Amino acid sequence: MNTVVDGAVRAPRNTDNPAISIVVPARNEALNLAVVLPELPPVHEVILVDGGSVDGTVEAARRAMPDIRVVHQTRKGKGNALAAGFAAVTGDIVVMYDADGSADPAEIERFVAALVAGADFAKGSRFAPGGGSADITPFRSAGNWFLNRIFNRMFRSSWTDLCYGYNAFWADQVAVLDLPDHTLPAPADGSMLWGDGFEIETVIACRFAAAGARTTEVASMERLRIFGESNLRAISDGFRVLRTLLTERRRARRLRRSQAAAGMSVHQSAAEREPVAA
Repeated sequence: MNTVVDGAVRAPRNTDNPAISIVVPARNEALNLAVVLPELPPVHEVILVDGGSVDGTVEAARRAMPDIRVVHQTRKGKGNALAAGFAAVTGDIVVMYDADGSADPAEIERFVAALVAGADFAKGSRFAPGGGSADITPFRSAGNWFLNRIFNRMFRSSWTDLCYGYNAFWADQVAVLDLPDHTLPAPADGSMLWGDGFEIETVIACRFAAAGARTTEVASMERLRIFGESNLRAISDGFRVLRTLLTERRRARRLRRSQAAAGMSVHQSAAEREPVAA
């Protein structure tokens, strides 16, 4: 039997035995995947989204996990990779999982438990009690605190870790994200569509918050990357996150105005909804 949540009809979720889909975006991560993939627990499916790797990433993934599903993204950027992976999901729950070894696979169980308990979105947090990081520097930690504070004020939320990409959500929430069609060709001028780049993790957070998604923070311990170097650039990426927050706040306001003008029901805001207990 369908249920009505915030004015929207939703099919019942499989909370008894949800099928878990792990989406792993990767570009030139062959060495890491050889270690990371065997660590994953048995799940419904693992989807590798390859971003045009030239180091044998796909071959390494198939050696480590013969039944892995491989998707090739159309454009460039982590955002486009995740959108392509989300579109390929056939399970009930989507887990976003980085290929560099920084995510602890043992925590997947906690993310799933938060969703089964009633959350729409399970947000990983290095700063929730029980969380931490072996990688983050004091400078980046201060920047994350500052950006997280801005996010909470803009979206009237109380999250503790905006800039962290280890998250999970019910597959029926993919439509809420409204990401660019992953099959569209790249713009002729070489530019990227909004949401295709590293801003994707902030975009996802903002869109769930703007939609009033029931969110539970899950304490997470970030590990060190195993091989290679991170593409993270603290200052430039910090400004990118700030720009994303401003852009997504304007988008949320436009959507509310257009929905109000059309007489549509608007989801209950994140400020009006009590967070689901972990």
